[in-house]
Amino acid sequence: MNPLLSHLQPYPFERLRQLFAGVTPPAGYSPISLGMGEPRHPTPQFIKDALTAHLGGLASYPATAGEPRLREAFSGWLSRRYGLAVDAATQVLPVNGSREALFAFAQTVIDPSQGQPVVVCPNPFYQIYEGAAVLAGAAPYYAPSNPARNFAVDWDSVPGAVWQRTQLLFVCSPGNPTGAVMPLSEWQKLFELSDCHGFVIASDECYSEIYFQGEPPLGGLQAAARLGRGDFKNLVSFTSLSKRSNVPGLRSGFVAGDAALMKAFLLYRTYHGSAMSPVVQAASIAAWGDERHVDENRALYRKKFAQVTPLLAGVMEVSLPDAGFYLWAKVPDALGMTDTEFARALLAQYNVTVLPGSYLAREAQGSNPGAQRVRMALVADTEECVEAALRIVQFIQSRTA
Repeated sequence: MNPLLSHLQPYPFERLRQLFAGVTPPAGYSPISLGMGEPRHPTPQFIKDALTAHLGGLASYPATAGEPRLREAFSGWLSRRYGLAVDAATQVLPVNGSREALFAFAQTVIDPSQGQPVVVCPNPFYQIYEGAAVLAGAAPYYAPSNPARNFAVDWDSVPGAVWQRTQLLFVCSPGNPTGAVMPLSEWQKLFELSDCHGFVIASDECYSEIYFQGEPPLGGLQAAARLGRGDFKNLVSFTSLSKRSNVPGLRSGFVAGDAALMKAFLLYRTYHGSAMSPVVQAASIAAWGDERHVDENRALYRKKFAQVTPLLAGVMEVSLPDAGFYLWAKVPDALGMTDTEFARALLAQYNVTVLPGSYLAREAQGSNPGAQRVRMALVADTEECVEAALRIVQFIQSRTA
């Protein structure tokens, strides 16, 4: 058995299941879950139609690189969304959702024979980054987020000796769970560090199309192009249809960036057996080619956040994020409760599930930056999310009156 498997930590939802063991929620309240970030808006009908119209593709083995029309759909979307010129033949690849791609990419780029390699990731973070690093034979290093800067990652806190050993940096912008978007100045800092130390940047951008005001979030490839790095050296971005188009079960996304990295990643994926089904490819082409459903989806989230955020802000420290579909709220000090105690008591009293922030972060540099926070995924319809917010308000007021 691979001994590195023993170093993996339980996934947040397994820890949540254990936390809730023995809790019997009140029958008088219908269950409402804000715990899992699974999109629940309806899947657009035209995507379903494209899927079922191409069932003949089930009779063929797919190519790992995907059909040319699919790669052209990727490059076309990057052109429309970011104004980028990306070679469909050499700089994009289909993936079965960003999750599997983030994990597989680490296995491609990490060289465990070079001493003890390091993978830097934000803290709090998406746990796949940690698992990918561990199973690639690298040591994760957790760069803390700064609440005073809207939870922007404090890259300056990473010691020079750590950067020297770093082979891969995971960036998440818009961030999970904080919703923070990296500005151009931070991208420039990371590119300069990458040039100095030679590490690869993996930019997780799966929440890029859910934003609330102003311009769309800046993407990693877009930042590189603005800074004169049109070859995207040592940079790969990861995106997905799951949140953008409400098709988490389709397991469809793509990666784009440095052609040399794409070539190596394609080689890995050829052996990894991760080709996308022709049926899924057909539905993906349709989805990437349409923006109207994305605009409508974004409008639903804007309406929902506009109603829920003010309600919760009356009793908790919480504000509208830059982007994404999470609220990152602070447990009121007046409650005298930890984030885990808050989540368990809220379920027991009002049948609402939230995810403790400490489950999404690690104790590092003397603290857990997720402690005393909870993540709320506003993925259900507006009425249900408002009802959940009202119950949370009642819960806090009942214990602070």
